[in-house]
Amino acid sequence: MNKDDIITLAERYINDSPNNYITEENAIHPRYKGMQIYEAPIFAFGSADDELYIKYKSHEIIGSHFLCPAEWLPNANTVISFFLPYTGAIKAANSIDCRWPADEWLHGRYEGQNLLKQLLEYLEKILTEAGFKSLAPSNDRRFKMGNAEENVEYTSNWSERHIAYACGLGTFGLSKGIITKKGMAGRLGSVLTELDLPKNSRDYSDIYEYCTMCGLCIERCPAYAISIEEGKKSMLCSNFLDIVREQHRPRFGCGKCQVSVPCESRIPMGLSF
Repeated sequence: MNKDDIITLAERYINDSPNNYITEENAIHPRYKGMQIYEAPIFAFGSADDELYIKYKSHEIIGSHFLCPAEWLPNANTVISFFLPYTGAIKAANSIDCRWPADEWLHGRYEGQNLLKQLLEYLEKILTEAGFKSLAPSNDRRFKMGNAEENVEYTSNWSERHIAYACGLGTFGLSKGIITKKGMAGRLGSVLTELDLPKNSRDYSDIYEYCTMCGLCIERCPAYAISIEEGKKSMLCSNFLDIVREQHRPRFGCGKCQVSVPCESRIPMGLSF
């Protein structure tokens, strides 16, 4: 099994999965029946021994609770990181109202997350059946948010954003999302595997290299959680998401900082590589 096999199988899975389309039963409104959630994923392949993972244990980045690839899977060779872009319909809908998330975005965040977990399980399965132990940390029972000892609430012991950066998938934006060649409006996932695959180069040196610091995400944020000086304040963002969750349970989300901005669907103009 090679990189092309993995990418092709993942693309086919997303395209063919009935869960990539909103069912009548799950639709918030009948007009959303059949709405597609994700476009085809994009991938990057990194080394499980990347020195960045040790640096992530620093309190200034994530914290000591972050687990390196080998702590999840002892003989891991490759970290597979991918980005699932939302469809244009979901992004366009969430661009209209600057205050509340669109129903389409709520579907993408909730039903889309369920499909993301299923894709992770599928990739684990096909790699393991090919003879290579594999594991998706965010699906593992050991995955957890925060660390009370370090008083860190809004980080996890496996950060998909930091993994994407390490693998060469993209850099951070001011809103703390990852800007990929397909933008940042979507979801990230990753799998560890013993399969030794050729690694992508990390074609950037700065964590914000793909961000122009234009500040449009600041204007888009209904929680006033983003600023040029301090970036994104996770507590303000989380408090707003709690309000949305109360109104739309079990769905939640916002994503206003990811749409109607230059990095919505691409690396901003003038920064393409």
